[in-house]
Formats: sequence, structure tokens, C-alpha cells
Amino acid sequence: MPDRLAPNSLLAKLDTQPRVRDFLARAVTSGRASHAYLFLGSPGSGKLDAAWALAQALLCGEDGISGACASCDDCGRVARRTHPDVHYFAPESATGYLIAQTRELLEDVALAPIRAKAKVYIVDRAEQLRANTANALLKTLEEPPAGVTFILLGSSADVMLPTIVSRCQCVPFRPLSLEDAATAVEHATGLPAGKCRMAVAVAGSPARAVEFLKSGDRQAARRAMVRAVDLLAHADEADILAAAKDLMGAIKAPLAEVKSTQQAVLEQNQDYLSRGALKQLEDRNKRELNARERSGIMEALASVRSLLRDALVRLASESEPVVNEDVPDVVERIAARATVTGVARALDAVSSAEARIARNVTPQLAIEVMLFDIRKALQCP
Repeated sequence: MPDRLAPNSLLAKLDTQPRVRDFLARAVTSGRASHAYLFLGSPGSGKLDAAWALAQALLCGEDGISGACASCDDCGRVARRTHPDVHYFAPESATGYLIAQTRELLEDVALAPIRAKAKVYIVDRAEQLRANTANALLKTLEEPPAGVTFILLGSSADVMLPTIVSRCQCVPFRPLSLEDAATAVEHATGLPAGKCRMAVAVAGSPARAVEFLKSGDRQAARRAMVRAVDLLAHADEADILAAAKDLMGAIKAPLAEVKSTQQAVLEQNQDYLSRGALKQLEDRNKRELNARERSGIMEALASVRSLLRDALVRLASESEPVVNEDVPDVVERIAARATVTGVARALDAVSSAEARIARNVTPQLAIEVMLFDIRKALQCP
């Protein structure tokens, strides 16, 4: 790891992708960072974590520091994902990015930074850029204004528009095993290996797993989902509807702190920002809340998937370790009343819930349907 990176910076913490970490660190510390990157890799490989890490390094406000100091105000805001000059975009339609999203991005690119010396745009799931929206981005990607960096995230260059790929510096991410990711979380937190494996299974990447383990609300949402699935054997229709409502309340609980932080940022900036800039900041805050809620829902569904996979493990072997070591009794109860085929159908119900939410079905309704389908699949009465 390059010596000039502060050990507490997000970039320095990319232990699971050392080649990516060192490559980006050299680019930043040498002043040769590209204006557009394309991070390529499978889900859970840490692309989004690396994007925020690079954003922190680029926006660090400490004079004379090449890369993130991890202690200045800009570094802190990026670490909390509340910096107004880091713009995160994700598809807002089941079929991809909307033209309105691209138009908003391009309009914002022309504006000066709000707080930092530069601006960063993170475009998640860039393979969902349609031809018309991608074409609108091409010229800006090729020649963005000074101080603007684009970081696109995708699964494979093969499913991206060649014109987009050709305008970016591609950075490949190696797939991570659950054990590799859990080991990284264990090193970062000092917590038991079993708890770290569970966190990775729920959160999807080492950095998000570390944050998950720091959040009592997010862990409470996971426990609520595990409890809801455990009680399906004796739940009637009213119980399931009530459980889905309670789950959504638990999933939204962590958003209260985010809303409070956003409001504080708005109040700090409202005296010197134009009405248009304030409106853009409010729109960004709204997108951030939607993205965080969706992330919480995905964590809850990942909790179910992990629990059901543990049940499959237990059906196959009495001695194999499970991921959800803290709730072995729940795993045993599911395995005791289910078959391999039934658990497989229950897993299909989780995938169907994800697909419904991607198509903008109300999350609570998607969870209700999923719980009913899981109950039927596990042959609960």
C-alpha cells in the first residue's frame, strides 16, 4: 500500500482489492487520476466502496495532501456519504436510467462545486444506460469540465455500450469469496469470524458489512426479518401482514439519522446557494434516501436468502457450519419442517421479491407476497 495514504482513509481500507487500491492510490498521489473510470466486477466485489474511496481521495480538502487525509471536513462528509459534491446515480426505472436523470446529471456537471475543489459522479449499474441516455453522456465523458470525475460501475464491459467503455479507464475487480470478505471484516472490526460472515452475507461487501455491524438499527432490521420467517409456521394472514408492516418500519429506522444530517447540510448552505442549487441538493437528498431505503430492503432480503441457504446446508449435513451462527435454532426449525425442494422454492420467492421491487412494486407489498410464498414453500400450515 502506498505510504502516502492515511491509514484511516477509505482508499487505504480496500484490503480485499489490493491491486485496485494501489492502482488508484498511485493515480491520485501522482496527480494522474483519469477523468472517467469504469469499475468492472461481480456484485459484492467492492466496486461501490472503491468509488466512494476514490471520491474521498479526490475531494480531500487538506492542502499538501495527495490522497485522502481522512480527517478533514470533506473526507468526513464523503465517508458518511453526505458530501454535496459527490453525486450518486442509480437507475430509477425497471428498464434502466431515465432521460430525466441524464439531463439532471449533465445540468449539474456545468455548475461549480458546492464545498470541495472538485466534483465526482458515481453512476451505478452503468450497463443499464440506454442508448439514448448513454449518447447524451458521451461528449461529457470524453471532455468533462475541469475538476469533474466520473466513476461508472458495471458488471462486464461486454454488456456495456462500446462507446462508453472506450471513453473510460477500465478497472477490473476480482470476485471475492465469502471467507475472504469475512476475513477483511474481521481484521477491520476485531469481531468474531462468524458474526463477520453473517454481516457480509447480509450487506454484500466488506465495507458495507463493517458499516452494518456499526448500526444497531440495521442489525435490528435483520433480526426482525429472521423472526418473521421463523414465525411463519404458526402465522395466519393477519400475522404476515403485520410482520411485513413492522419490517418496513425497521428497515426505515436507520433513515432518521440520514434525514437529520441532510437537513443540517441544507441549513448550512441555504444562505449562499441559489434557489436552483438548493432544489438540486434537495433532489439529491431525496434520491439518497430512496437509495438507502432500497439498500435496507435488499439487506433484509439477503438476510432471508442467507437463512434459507443455511437450512439447505443443514438438510444436506448435520456437521457443516452455517452462516447464521447466532440463530442456529431458527435454521434447525426451518430445516426440520421443510424439504430441499421446498427451501429452493422459498429462495425463488426471495428472488421474485427482488424482481418486483426492481419493477417499482411497493416494497411492503413485495415483502407480504414473499412471506406468503415462503410459508407455502416451506409447507407451513
